[in-house]
Amino acid sequence: MRILVRVLLVCLLALSSLGLLNPNVALAETTQYENAVDKKLTTEYGQKIDLNNSSIRDFRDLRGFYPNLASLIIKNSPYNSVKDVLSIAGLNEKQKELLQANLDKFSATESSVELIEGGDRYNPGVY
Repeated sequence: MRILVRVLLVCLLALSSLGLLNPNVALAETTQYENAVDKKLTTEYGQKIDLNNSSIRDFRDLRGFYPNLASLIIKNSPYNSVKDVLSIAGLNEKQKELLQANLDKFSATESSVELIEGGDRYNPGVY
């Protein structure tokens, strides 16, 4: 048993001296291959509901938004700022109040083709 432990320790020491056990090397390799959506998740997009990129399902936790108001928001995107959502044509007073009360839960980042392409914003295929 002692011999096995010594052999394992020698192997670990050899691997670490070669840089094969360095966590920073592994991290550098994984970040090198990030795609556009992964990069977007590190921005404000990953923290709030993005008015320009989020799907209709992201609005489910906000009472009164899903599905009608959420559809209206998506149809009228892109927005330059979060407050632009208040100027959607055809909003009733209740919808404007809901939007105003929840402005802090939204962001308006630059539209990303990977997130808005096709019909995925309305039907992301999650059932």
